[in-house]
Parts: sequence; C-alpha cells; structure tokens
Amino acid sequence: MALVKYNPLRELRSMQDQMNRLLNLSWNHDLPGEDIKEGIWQPAVDIYETGDSIVIKAELPDVDQKDIDVRIEDNTLILRGERKHEDEVKKENYHRIERYFGTFQRSFTLPATINQEKVEANCERGVLTITLPKKEETKPKQINIKVK
Repeated sequence: MALVKYNPLRELRSMQDQMNRLLNLSWNHDLPGEDIKEGIWQPAVDIYETGDSIVIKAELPDVDQKDIDVRIEDNTLILRGERKHEDEVKKENYHRIERYFGTFQRSFTLPATINQEKVEANCERGVLTITLPKKEETKPKQINIKVK
C-alpha cells in the first residue's frame, strides 16, 4: 500500500470545480432542452444630458408599443412593459433561444430640475426615447458683458 501525502488544497480545488460546474449550469444559455426564458430581463438604456433636457433611450426590440408603460410616481420614472413570445413557431422547433421574454421594469430617480409636466416619449425602430425637459430656472443662462 502506497502512502499518499495529505494535501488540504486538493479538497478545496475539488470543491471549487464542483461549484464552478453548478454555476455554469445555472448561467449557461445553451443547455440542451433549454426552455424559453421569461420575466428575467431588463432593457439596456443610455442616459445623457443636453442643454435643455435629460434623455433616456431604452432598447425594446420586438416590444409592441401598447405593451410599454411609462409613468412618473414620486419623482421616479418607471418604465414597464412586456416582450411576448411569438406563437407562430412552436417551442420544440427552436434550435436555440437566447432572447428573454416576459415582463420588465426599470426605475430612475428624477432630479428636481426636471419639468415633469412636459415629459415626452416616442418609440422608433425598437428604441424608446424619453425626453425629460429641464425647468427654465435651472437652464444655464448666458450673461452678456458690456464693454465701455
């Protein structure tokens, strides 16, 4: 019988390999027999500021405009909606599904400088653009200097 020197790191390494396998199973999107992912996505957004407003652009491909809800509650802009799965193709006919379907919600705290009465939203080519105009008193003002 051969003597094997005890190595405590071997057990830790084995446990780490098992944990990595479990995490890969739960996060991997191309598992055989994968089902449609529902209700676990959030649209990507870009937020930028101009001299007159703050603009939020959200990617919402394949989301019907009637399934999008934009509202302001207690100085918070709430963006809700749902991307529905097409019923034309049966689940068993798919080879791969990487897009998520179902409901989503994003919330953004608005600064006090926003004029909430004049907020506008339009959707074009799968991009929702929300324009949040600034109040007049908060816009930068140019002061002309008189030379004598």
